[in-house]
This record gives sequence, structure tokens and C-alpha cells, in this order.
Amino acid sequence: MDRLPQGAALWTNLVPLLLIAIVIVRNLRPRTLRIERMWISPAIVLSLTAWVFSHSPPPSLLGLAVDVLALGVGALLGWWRARASRVTIDPKTHVITTRVSPWGMMLILGIFAVRYVLRGLLTGEASGLHVSAIEITDSFLLMAVGLVSAQRIEWLIRARRLLAEARAAKA
Repeated sequence: MDRLPQGAALWTNLVPLLLIAIVIVRNLRPRTLRIERMWISPAIVLSLTAWVFSHSPPPSLLGLAVDVLALGVGALLGWWRARASRVTIDPKTHVITTRVSPWGMMLILGIFAVRYVLRGLLTGEASGLHVSAIEITDSFLLMAVGLVSAQRIEWLIRARRLLAEARAAKA
């Protein structure tokens, strides 16, 4: 009864691989960065995380500490990924584009790999660590919130600076 049906096990492994492939393909080409829409991704991730937390039991003190650590690690990784990205502006049209560096893509692949390995290890050993499996998954969600939010904030800061420089040069 502990084993998933054969089709479910296939989907459980196939979906993350498809998501990784989509992330890689999307990041191979420059994407237009719209400053006015930068808040949407963090808002979605934060809303979904808040919804999950509202349906979870309150974390233990250790779980809360791990949550704070996960949020901080996610924010650091998001900032680093954004700093490794190339943000450019067309001086005539002021269209801002961003392109994630290969290191940034490797970071996302690494996060998926570490999450996949740790999920199995930590959820199996959760009782020995005195945290619940729910607290561990909540921590991974908070890491995603930190990553997405910090990346968007860093891109926003850089994009606004480039836009201000382009407008000043045009005037």
C-alpha cells in the first residue's frame, strides 16, 4: 500500500521533468520585462503559499525556525539568480529585456534536484528530526516565495535604473 500505482509513479517523476524542460526553453531566449507586471508572480506564489499555510497546522518552534531559514535561503538564491541575469534596454524604444544566465538556469535545476532528494530523505526522517512532513513541505514553499520575490525585486531595481538612464540620455 506504500507504493504508488505504476502510472502514478510515472506522472510523479514526469511532471517535474516537464516543468524543468519548460523553464529551460523559456530562459533560452530574452524575454520582455514589463515593470508594471513584476508584482504578479510573487503575488501568485505568496497567495498559494498563504492558502496552503491556512490549511496546515501551526508549525512547531523548530519548524518556524526552518521556515525563516528557508525564506532567507530562497531570497538569497533569488537575488543571486537575478544578479546573474542580463537586463538590457533598447535606448530608442525603452523596451527592457532579461535573459537568465546559464548559471541561473543551473541554479533552478540544482534546486529541483536538491528538493527532489531532500523531500524523500526528510519526509522519511521527519519524526526523527522532530518536525512533520507538512512543515518540511511548507519550508520548500517559503523558499520558492523568497526566490521569486527577491528575483523580481532585483530585476525591478535594475530595470528602473536602466530606464531612468535611458530617459536621461534621450532628454
